[in-house]
Amino acid sequence: MRKIRYTLAVLVDNEAGVLSQVSRLFSRKGYNIESLAVGTTDNPAVSRITIEVMAEGDAQVLLLSNQLRKLFPVHSVKLLDSGHSIRRELVLIKVKADTSEARNEIIQVANVFRASIIDVAPSSLTIAVIGQEEKTEAIQNLIEKHGILELVRTGVVALERGAFTIDEDTKVKGEFNYGKNVL
Repeated sequence: MRKIRYTLAVLVDNEAGVLSQVSRLFSRKGYNIESLAVGTTDNPAVSRITIEVMAEGDAQVLLLSNQLRKLFPVHSVKLLDSGHSIRRELVLIKVKADTSEARNEIIQVANVFRASIIDVAPSSLTIAVIGQEEKTEAIQNLIEKHGILELVRTGVVALERGAFTIDEDTKVKGEFNYGKNVL
């Protein structure tokens, strides 16, 4: 059976050891995390983890989601529908640019992709690209002929489009109060 990429959004307590608990769950179940991004939310006591995992079907991802929900520090888990979510990744690429022709060509490619030149050195340029994986791979393919010196990816972050949020159930019940911790 062909594996499909799934994106999970998970709200957790922002404390030591939580990421380890979450990643161990995937490891114990035999899944490799394809992409992982973690950061605090608007509430400093809560972090959001965006996890991308390859699975053979919805049943496997549902099982993983249910297992995640059982972990004590987990507040909420949501499977993000790829057609109804915004997915982005930040890629920093340091590329060799030791001639003016190479430098000009790299700058033109960066402009086409709406990327930013964030560092200029005598023999290199560093580019920041934000976008979907197809965009970041396309720019990488175009500039690799110059010689990529270093490359780093953040991992995918994702949000649902429109008014939908990870804590939609809370909002539906009318318990959402501004300024109060409802998680």
